[in-house]
Amino acid sequence: MNYGLRRCIMTGICIALVSGGIDSPVAVARMLMKGWKIYPLHASQEPVTGPAAEQKTIALLRHLLELEGPLGDAAREYLSRELVVVPVAEQLALFTEKWNHTEYFIHMKRLFNSIATLRGNEVGATHVLTGENLGQVSSQTLGNLGGIEIATDLHPLRPLLAFDKVTIMTMARKIGTLSISEGPEVCDALGPKKPTTVANKEWLEQSEERVGGLQHLASTSFSQSKIVNL
Repeated sequence: MNYGLRRCIMTGICIALVSGGIDSPVAVARMLMKGWKIYPLHASQEPVTGPAAEQKTIALLRHLLELEGPLGDAAREYLSRELVVVPVAEQLALFTEKWNHTEYFIHMKRLFNSIATLRGNEVGATHVLTGENLGQVSSQTLGNLGGIEIATDLHPLRPLLAFDKVTIMTMARKIGTLSISEGPEVCDALGPKKPTTVANKEWLEQSEERVGGLQHLASTSFSQSKIVNL
């Protein structure tokens, strides 16, 4: 079984949100095989977390570039050699107050998508690529996904949306990324114990305006980004 990694040339440019976890590199691999030009972006939560997530992200993307065969060929042709690393810890900390903490993960993903928009404007991207799959964590309910995707004008690309975790892990093992990705997740370092599963657009926007506005937070983070050459 090839798990969908058959070469199929399409046309598109996307910003890939790559976390260092199991899902996002598999999503990148699937879209590389479809001929999409991919510009990777990593949202760093240092110093709240350690450097492991960024290090894993770099290792995962370099692994794809070093592969032999069709996937490696696609990576060398379509994957940008510049990884944009954007610090977000200071902005995410604003969503740990009593009145906004239960929506923390939704605000986090909305911030990431807003940052992706800024990078997308630089490279002419039309889509944002994520490893999201339906219902595996609180931010991936249908309502919350809808609340997240309206934070950007980029169209969502979610090639793993209907896969379960076992299948995604099998796909990751097949392309050699699973062993690099495995380890504790750090994206929930500031997250609540009981996150909301039903987004409310008006409340999200009011909460974001109260801490300076989503676009301001995204611009501030993006202005401090760095480039890591792959």
